[in-house]
Order: sequence, then C-alpha cells, then structure tokens
Amino acid sequence: MLFDYISLAGGLVVLIIAGDVLVRGSVGIAQRLGIPNLVIGLTIVAFGTSAPELVISLKAALEGAGGIAIGNVVGSNIANVLLVLGMPALIAATPCGETGATRNALFMVAVTIVFMALCFFTPIGLTAGVILLALLGVFLAASTMMARKHRKEQMAIAAASAGAAAAEIEVEDDDGLDDVEDVPDSIWIALAYIVLGLVGLPLGAHFTISGATSIATSWGVSEAVIGLTVIALGTSLPELATTVMAAIRQHGAVAIGNVIGSNVFNLLAIIGITAVIVPIDVPQEVLKLDIWVMLACAILLTILAGMRICLGRVSGAVMTTAYCAYIATVYVLGHTS
Repeated sequence: MLFDYISLAGGLVVLIIAGDVLVRGSVGIAQRLGIPNLVIGLTIVAFGTSAPELVISLKAALEGAGGIAIGNVVGSNIANVLLVLGMPALIAATPCGETGATRNALFMVAVTIVFMALCFFTPIGLTAGVILLALLGVFLAASTMMARKHRKEQMAIAAASAGAAAAEIEVEDDDGLDDVEDVPDSIWIALAYIVLGLVGLPLGAHFTISGATSIATSWGVSEAVIGLTVIALGTSLPELATTVMAAIRQHGAVAIGNVIGSNVFNLLAIIGITAVIVPIDVPQEVLKLDIWVMLACAILLTILAGMRICLGRVSGAVMTTAYCAYIATVYVLGHTS
C-alpha cells in the first residue's frame, strides 16, 4: 500500500516537471521558428499530453473493456475543460481569447457531435475509425496552413520594417510573451525539452494512474467507476500539469491550445486509431449523461474563446466545483462507463 502512495506522489512530481519542460521547449520552438504558440499548443503539446489516453484506451479496447476506453476519453475531455482550465485559473489568470482559438473550438464542437452520433451506432468500428482519422487529417492540415500563413506574415513584416520598428513588431507578435528568459535560446535545446516532456508525461501518468487505481480499489471503489473518474482524471493530469505551468508562465496561447487540441486528439486520434484496430462497444450509461456533459463543456469552451474571456479565480472556482459535482454524480449513479 505504501508503494501505491509513493507511485502516486512520484508520478505527480514527474508530471509537473515534464509539463514545465514541455511548455518551455514548445514556446521556444514557436518563438524561434515564428510559429504561433496556439498552433504549438494545438499540435505538439496536445499530442504529447494525449499519449496516456491512447495507451490506456487501446489497451482497454483490446481487452474487451470498451466502457473504460470510451469513458477514459469522454471523462478526459470533460476534465480538460472544467478542471484543466479551471484549476490553473485559481493560480493565475488564463486568457481564452487567443487569435484562432474560436475557430478551433468550433471544430472541436463539430467533431464532438460527430463522435456522439457514432456512439449511437455502437460498436464504433473500422468505418467510424477511418472517418475520425480523416477529420484528424483535416485538423492537422488546417493547423499547418495556419503556421505557414503566420510565418509568411512575419517575414513580410520583417522585410518591410527596419531597426527598432522591426524589433517592436517582433515583440508584439510574440503574443505578449516578452519574457523569454525561461525559454531555451537554442532550437536544439528546445527540441530536447520537448522530447523530455513527451517522454516524461506518459511515464508520470503511468505511475500516477497505477497508484491511484490501487488506492481507489483498496477503498472499495468499483473498477467501472474508476475507469470514468480516476483513470480519466489521471490521463488528464499531463494536460493539467502543462496548463498550470503555461498559466504560471503566462503562456495563455499554449494553455488554451493544449486543451482544445487535446480534446480533438482524444476524439479523432485515440478513438480513431483504437477503432481501426478493434471495435469499441459503447455502454448505454455513457449515452445517457457523459457524452452530453462533454458536449456542454465543448460549447462552454467555445463561448469562452468567442467572448475572449480571461478566466480568474471566481470562474476557475466555478469550473472546478462543476467538475467535482460531475464526479459526485457519476459515483452516485454508479456508471459502468
């Protein structure tokens, strides 16, 4: 039992450190290559922090535990919005109005609806998996085009400007991130940070989930409920660790991009890849409540981005409380998802 607590605590420490170096490395790449921080958050950071969900969902599906596979993704998406954005706001103000965030949030809502529709035609099989992966390709292509457009605009501005004026524009275009002391100066060091972060996050999540699951089981909590709560929360810890560090370092674009991108990757990449390999059965319990809460969270995030709201302590407390209320409801209803 002592080992479980050590595993839980050690995993959390690894998550925090890995989340920090991933944010620093990703922002370093964005600044050195002229790529918007939002795009970095939507892609590299989001894919890295979604790695635990992929491993767990695929393993669960292969073992015939479709409820855990689906519950893990649905529960993680709910946690990403309410907890991953809400809790950091208790520490530092987290802006949600980054340029391009609304458009990507709307895409997130769209793929959420597509995923929900596929859930009603359970099991989610090969055809559905191909559809989801095709949408993932569209998302990545759009992110790539956004990055290229941003770079061309920067090059045009730099070519048309000179001296102090060019330097001033470059700082302003840095999304207000004029403090670069915490960001690697070398692109190779930044890449090393990203690699360390991408390796550390799944590793930390593994030990955290292992310890938390053993502790929850010893407390008499059913494995079914653990799948939707402890495991879903555990696989969202990388996003939480990354977003907390991004908020503390005032890299709001990485924070909001990480949440949107992670939710998109969870639905399209994780369910898509898993469904192509093995069909996923969707429990009826998930269709009654959880997917609707997930849709509500996606819409909430879109509203926050569209209205350019900066999350503070009050809004952070409300969102965190809402997540706690959701978890309590799941336990009361005794979901088997």
